[in-house]
Amino acid sequence: MLKIDGINLYYDGIHALKDISLEVKKGEIVTLIGSNGAGKTSTLRAISGLEKYKSGSITFKGTEINKVPVHKVVGLGLSHVPEGRKIFGNLTVLENLELGAYLRKDKKGIKEDMDNIFEKFPRLKERIKQQAGTLSGGEQQMLAIGRALMNRPEMLVLDEPSMGLAPIIIKEIFNIIVEINKAGTTILLVEQNANMALSIADRAYVLETGKIVIQGNAKDLLSDDSIRSAYLGE
Repeated sequence: MLKIDGINLYYDGIHALKDISLEVKKGEIVTLIGSNGAGKTSTLRAISGLEKYKSGSITFKGTEINKVPVHKVVGLGLSHVPEGRKIFGNLTVLENLELGAYLRKDKKGIKEDMDNIFEKFPRLKERIKQQAGTLSGGEQQMLAIGRALMNRPEMLVLDEPSMGLAPIIIKEIFNIIVEINKAGTTILLVEQNANMALSIADRAYVLETGKIVIQGNAKDLLSDDSIRSAYLGE
């Protein structure tokens, strides 16, 4: 579904991504793990068209991303939940969700998806008319995921969904991610909490200073001593 082949990305002469290649197959949960500054967010931003890469290619369902205007990438069926959530704080919960469906015209389907999101995230329904900026961190993360789902994406790209959240909320968010995947949405997950990420993923890639240094079955990496000491704090 998604194929990255040898991309190189620079920021003001700094070589941020170095010949990155990875693949996400339909129906998988794939995670990118690594320390801060390893290039995880840059990889996701390149996928969404938010960062232009110098060489290599990224194809989503056979279409090269860099040949598609940024605002049309969503229309291909790819939704990105960015680091820091980036919800519209001055708009209500309902208005944020409606914006997630801005490309759609099927009113009945939009209503069904809205109901499904409120079923997944009951707290959002309770706060439907509340300004999004007044929500807790966990509720804002739920809203950011809900807004992305309103596009009915075939693939959901998540950047640090657990950042700044309490452990009980993190568990809830990760349960929802698994549920979304089981319902048919492919997931690419960037996550600082490597333990949680590897525990739900099918496959994983480890990034270090802009390079992929390890890849493999997520459960195998979870039990790998070198991974555990480097990324799981053990």
